[in-house]
Amino acid sequence: MGEDDTIRVPVTRRALLETGTAAAALLLTAVRHPAQAAAPPGPASLSPAAPSSTVAVTLLINGHPHDLNLDPRTTLLDALREHLALTGSKKGCDHGQCGACTVLLEGRRINSCLTLAVMHDGQAITTIEGLASGDTLHPLQAAFVEHDGFQCGYCTSGQICSATGMLSEFREGMPSYVTEDLTKPHLDLTDAELHERMSGNICRCAAYPNITAAIRQVAGMPA
Repeated sequence: MGEDDTIRVPVTRRALLETGTAAAALLLTAVRHPAQAAAPPGPASLSPAAPSSTVAVTLLINGHPHDLNLDPRTTLLDALREHLALTGSKKGCDHGQCGACTVLLEGRRINSCLTLAVMHDGQAITTIEGLASGDTLHPLQAAFVEHDGFQCGYCTSGQICSATGMLSEFREGMPSYVTEDLTKPHLDLTDAELHERMSGNICRCAAYPNITAAIRQVAGMPA
């Protein structure tokens, strides 16, 4: 075969575009992932998954210690519900906006969905299950029943725990956002004060008048 007999394959526009696209894709892969481009991943190059780790923590719940080994990312709410079967504290929004998960930490009310269980090693935590004394209801529990302070009941445990902490704060003279005179050692639990102090607890059934009446009764206020 002579020089004039060389076989020439015609290059079409379609073939040129396909070849250029493939070359560009390979170049982009090499730039973004040089290690992968040099050595395609195989079974030997896959790194093993990091071993899971837990943290030992002792939670003092309703006067009883509980020794747990928890993922450090476990919220206090999940520790209560999933590890200790204390399901009275409800998971509503899981963002600290509804108050259904409210518990008492060393007597102060907190949203248990916003704090990690490992942060409270050895601290006293009270849930709705620990408010009653045996078969005797806590005064707020009894008042909620008397005034029908719940409908579906999903928010009730958080409402009662929050009200318990709120009344303690009020009796200690702690002001709220609507307190007008900060120099008064003893505040008046007006409707505005009560509503502001309980504003972090949402009742989707809108049983607020009954909830307010129950709290006012326990606080010794006229109905």
